[in-house]
Amino acid sequence: MQPSDVHYTAVATAENGQDGRVATDDGNLDVVVNPRKEMGGSGAATNPEQLFTAGYSACFQGAFGVVARQGNADIFGSTVPAEVGIGKNEGDFGINVKISAGILNVDTATAKDLIKKAHQVRSYS
Repeated sequence: MQPSDVHYTAVATAENGQDGRVATDDGNLDVVVNPRKEMGGSGAATNPEQLFTAGYSACFQGAFGVVARQGNADIFGSTVPAEVGIGKNEGDFGINVKISAGILNVDTATAKDLIKKAHQVRSYS
């Protein structure tokens, strides 16, 4: 799904694939990347899957904050852990994602409603 009104475009460049370096054009992110030992690499640095997982978690937390503010819900201290797994999928690689939320200060029904609404704001998560 393509947005009709782009507010921001992130730009990052990778060098030498998964065993090299990745940096954003503004210099705020500049890291060495290595494949995990489980994927045949050295595991000596972060990896693209960790970066993807961190971004996924942060984006969902952001959407969660938007809907909480709209509903005047206090979610201070909430957390959004994400897990991204990579593995073989019909001869290729595929991913699976598990995202959850640790929510303080609201009841279970409100928490579930906020999560559902956050998913609609960030439909990829």
